[in-house]
Amino acid sequence: MELAQVRLLVTDFAACYRFYAEVLGLKPQSGATEGPYEKFSPATGSAGIALQDRAMMAGILDELGEAANGHRSLVVLRVDDLAEYCEQITSRGAVLLHGPAPMTDRMRVAHLKDPEGNLVELQEWLLLRA
Repeated sequence: MELAQVRLLVTDFAACYRFYAEVLGLKPQSGATEGPYEKFSPATGSAGIALQDRAMMAGILDELGEAANGHRSLVVLRVDDLAEYCEQITSRGAVLLHGPAPMTDRMRVAHLKDPEGNLVELQEWLLLRA
């Protein structure tokens, strides 16, 4: 397993994009200034911070809602075989909220919560970025 990123669920994507790119000086991956997703990388290290439009995630997990009244972050873990890993963790007591299911043509995901209610996304990358 590898920590892929810490993802922040945001309602004003453009303002947050400007903050992480222009104020903090992190390098955006694709330049998607209006979202719904962008990953920012520090000068060193492999994991980064990502922004995701809250409304997009609310469409996947009905409980979120479009206004920030609870969940603001999402821990993302990459696994090699999502179906197998989900079987393992559910046998150990994990309760999946969603998935495994496609999120884009590049990845499949599953979502669950930790004991404090923090959101965790498990990813299996199907295609790597060129």
